[in-house]
Amino acid sequence: MPQPVLTIVLVAICIVIALGSNLGDNRAVIENFLISKYLGQGVWFLPEVRNGEIWRLITPIFIHFGILHIVFNSLWLWELGGAIERTSQAWKLGMLVFVIGLLSNLAQYIYAGPFFGGMSGVVYGLLGYVWAYGRFNPAARLVLNQAVMAMMMIWFVLCWTGILGPIANMAHTAGLLLGVGWGWLEAVVVKGKRL
Repeated sequence: MPQPVLTIVLVAICIVIALGSNLGDNRAVIENFLISKYLGQGVWFLPEVRNGEIWRLITPIFIHFGILHIVFNSLWLWELGGAIERTSQAWKLGMLVFVIGLLSNLAQYIYAGPFFGGMSGVVYGLLGYVWAYGRFNPAARLVLNQAVMAMMMIWFVLCWTGILGPIANMAHTAGLLLGVGWGWLEAVVVKGKRL
């Protein structure tokens, strides 16, 4: 079976940026990857992006704060992204990561401001995609173990309680909803399946 090259590249980028930023402690490094350096929204909504720094819409997915953050996201990206890349093609995974990453970053920025990072919005999006696609397309080769879904949803709820510290919960939520919607659309509408 071929190696999931895009998945490997995405995990490697996360690790390089995590190491280069001392797991998010080096503010000078992570400022280049934040969606914005400015707390103010309103008229200041994404000033760097409006001035041409469009990469900032996606680069927060590569920032990680702490060893558990990078390990957790890398393992799930490897598992879910690798499964998608092996059963589809790299371009499908690339589209999912780009669209889910961009929209979950915007949702988190609007909800809580610019200081956030991590691949977990994308991970929850991939989780939702794999679950919905497998659920609504019985012939799918892409199926998620229900115990994994249950465990990830328990973690999702725990994150929202605040007991685990500051977490990009809106990115998780937006990613999950986008992934479920995408998986459902692809399984039901695009593939012509019925509920």
